[in-house]
Amino acid sequence: MRHLFTTLLLAASLSALCLTAATPRKQGAKSKTELSMERQGMVDIHTKDNTIRVSLMYARADNFTGQVLYTDLSRAYLHPKAAAALAKAQKRLKQLRPDLSLKVYDAARPMSIQQKMWDKVKNTKKYFYVSNPARGGGLHNYGMAVDLTLCDAKGDTLDMGTKIDYMGAAAHIDREAALVKSGRISRQAQKNRELLRQVMRYAGFRPLRTEWWHFNFISRATAKKYYKVIR
Repeated sequence: MRHLFTTLLLAASLSALCLTAATPRKQGAKSKTELSMERQGMVDIHTKDNTIRVSLMYARADNFTGQVLYTDLSRAYLHPKAAAALAKAQKRLKQLRPDLSLKVYDAARPMSIQQKMWDKVKNTKKYFYVSNPARGGGLHNYGMAVDLTLCDAKGDTLDMGTKIDYMGAAAHIDREAALVKSGRISRQAQKNRELLRQVMRYAGFRPLRTEWWHFNFISRATAKKYYKVIR
């Protein structure tokens, strides 16, 4: 009888454990990482403008690491100053092209995730595309940088010549005329990149030479002096 009771008790415990593990996070509830972002002063960009599209590329495996890095992050966070500027860029885009929208692929990034990215490239020729955490990381780690593109009303991305985390010369913005001339990217892709840069610069962001999708709101020196990295 005692053995039977123990068996039934164990079965009940396992059943309860499985039920708990299978219980999903309530819809709309914030994850541990999202709550941590907010405690560190970051804001959900949708609190500034909910028309901006969000599709975090590191919440999927189809990125340069081949892994899901954001296991519990689906919202895009930025420092409040950068988030307000991004809303300004979206407003400007809507004035110029009401049919288009900004689409964010990455924003504020915890340093722990930065380390995983660095580990993927540190011993390869691609190392200079990822900021080294040992040197303070990059502006994503302060919530002061954003990776994004343009999309249409359906959310479909416009042609930019390369995918958003392509590590190669075709993604560089300082040789676009040559890229068009050689057929590496189309003239339309160049125009789309120019429009993205136009609205982002209008809002105070600065483009990165090697990545058409990356924009910084402040300098790295300013970030290190006045702001804290996201853990």
